[in-house]
Amino acid sequence: MRPFVLDPLFRNIASLQGVGPRYGKILERLTGGVRIIDLLWHKPLDGYTRQKVTDLARALDDQNIIINFHVKKHKNPKTRGLPLRVEGEVNGIPLDLVFFNAHGDYVQQSLPIDQVRYVAGRVETYKGHKQIVHPDYIVTNENEIPSFECIYPLTEGLSNKVLRKMMAQAVEVLPSLPEWLDEHLVKREQWPAWLPAFKTLHTPTSADEIALQSPVRRRLAYDELLANQIMLALVRRRQQKRQGKSFETNGTHKQNLYKHLPFSLTGAQQRVVKEIDADMASDDRMVRLLQGDVGSGKTIVAALSMMNAVDSGKQAALMAPTEILARQHAETLKPYFEKLGISFVTLTGRDKGKGREEITDAIESGKAQIIIGTHALFQEKVKFHDLGLIVIDEQHRFGVQQRLLLSAKGDAPDMLVMTATPIPRTLTLTLYGDMEVSRLDEKPPGRRPIDTRLIPQDKMHELLEGLGRSLQEGNRIYWVCPLIEESEVLDLAAAEERFRELAQRFGNKVGLLHGRMKGDEKEAVMQKFSAGELTVLVSTTVIEVGVNVPEATIMVIDHAERFGLAQLHQLRGRVGRGLKESFCFLLYGHPVSEFAKERLRLMRETEDGFVIAEKDLKLRGGGDILGTRQSGVPDFHLADLAVHDDLLPVARDDAKLILEKDTHLQSPRGQALRNLLYLFGLEESLNNMEAG
Repeated sequence: MRPFVLDPLFRNIASLQGVGPRYGKILERLTGGVRIIDLLWHKPLDGYTRQKVTDLARALDDQNIIINFHVKKHKNPKTRGLPLRVEGEVNGIPLDLVFFNAHGDYVQQSLPIDQVRYVAGRVETYKGHKQIVHPDYIVTNENEIPSFECIYPLTEGLSNKVLRKMMAQAVEVLPSLPEWLDEHLVKREQWPAWLPAFKTLHTPTSADEIALQSPVRRRLAYDELLANQIMLALVRRRQQKRQGKSFETNGTHKQNLYKHLPFSLTGAQQRVVKEIDADMASDDRMVRLLQGDVGSGKTIVAALSMMNAVDSGKQAALMAPTEILARQHAETLKPYFEKLGISFVTLTGRDKGKGREEITDAIESGKAQIIIGTHALFQEKVKFHDLGLIVIDEQHRFGVQQRLLLSAKGDAPDMLVMTATPIPRTLTLTLYGDMEVSRLDEKPPGRRPIDTRLIPQDKMHELLEGLGRSLQEGNRIYWVCPLIEESEVLDLAAAEERFRELAQRFGNKVGLLHGRMKGDEKEAVMQKFSAGELTVLVSTTVIEVGVNVPEATIMVIDHAERFGLAQLHQLRGRVGRGLKESFCFLLYGHPVSEFAKERLRLMRETEDGFVIAEKDLKLRGGGDILGTRQSGVPDFHLADLAVHDDLLPVARDDAKLILEKDTHLQSPRGQALRNLLYLFGLEESLNNMEAG
């Protein structure tokens, strides 16, 4: 059970004064939660300092000031829609206070004529006259005005002033908790205790106090990283405690698969296969991550691993995040399985009725030796005969808890998870600290580099002319439309508009693919593109992962400045899969920020996904490293992996040492660490610990 001392933090936001149903919904939209702790995780972006000003002539426009304001006159608007103005002066220099839609007699009561009030706000010049629109403070006591205030990320319907009032109440709820950090570490780093650190985060006296490398932020970041590493260590320990199976790693099917491969494995593939074989041959359960850049040959490594299960009389399952990718894997591997006489089935959400029953019966009876599908494989009704190995493709779509659920489908099956999204080493520790990691860092021979070019939108007509010539030469083209905002409707509208323009120019050989289409519709479009019935495919980012059409030699990314580096890299990886020279055109609009320019320049300079991933982390931080926020990626509240990466190895070693000394977190420090895990919503890991 959650420790009683934390209960106030887990009360509904609506329990705060002034937060009714309206603000409750707004705060839920802003913070993603309905509890006070969710509000407290919403950290300030920055802050501003107010200067006390006596000589108004020296005040600069947009400066936040505190003044001694002498009220002279109230000027009510004669025309509807105009503001109410309060005329006054500061040491003889005129200044107006401006109020739009002022309620009742608020202004009259706050600023009585011929009285002096302390006023704070942002000064500006309007028609040669100084004014402050909607002052932040109007008080009789100067001490009531803070010299520094936080600026928070906001959403529609909420102002910083209102949010700060709510946050002040939430901060008062924070309990005093026993220290969970090692006292020597706290002393060495000169970190404050947790409670004063958290209070300072929301009530700083300067921007320096909450800067990313400040003692306050580093302390709170370390707390979060330590909680993450303890959770992963507990998951890893639970997985290792489940007795694994020893697999045959050089059986008949595997030897025959090697014979049927029309190519030799790269050195990296051979190394990774040995690592997997060593895991599968041992009695310990394999839980391994396979990282491989676009086109590095992960699928064949997975197939060789699945042969170990088949040669040992067990089933292997390969799960992909989308139906397109699942069926593509099936198409790629089908010729090999048929030559080897291996029985396999494909199961996705689209399979219904009698056909689905036949597939699930084959899985349950053991007739199906290899099963390929989407998350439909792990629905409760799908039962395996003897599942020996699970392979999960594009692992970043699934979190740690999902990994545990998948494991429950068999009797401690070995698990190989794969990602084509290169992940920086620091992020690998936070995502996959419960796993061993293999890297495919070498591309198969014959893969030609992709010629990447930056093209401004105003040169679109030249690009289209070039594409027309390329189509006449028999090439195929992807045209990916941008993520305008978090709105499928707008994304779809952009894609449909581009589709109409290109269809008008290139005719009925242009197809459209987007996330709102049904599975069979998507597959039909992809099949037409693969077969050459369509030669231009306009798409949203649904084709980002795994789609394989070797004949496609051109990728156009519309408004490339709106994409993250990792996503641009994934999209570029859809071409360059055949023998012909391939191109990626990054079409960008104006104006382009320096930040976006740097991303685009890096794309032109390198194809190394791991270099790109490390740079992406530095540019954007870890929260959105995979291009779009995916389930399973830890959405850190306080830690920024691009800045606090030096704390991660310390946290990992600390977590390991803690659990070696105090396996069930029963010591005084262990009990304090339980509070920490609950704070970050990681109580499930405590359940894993109790379950063993």
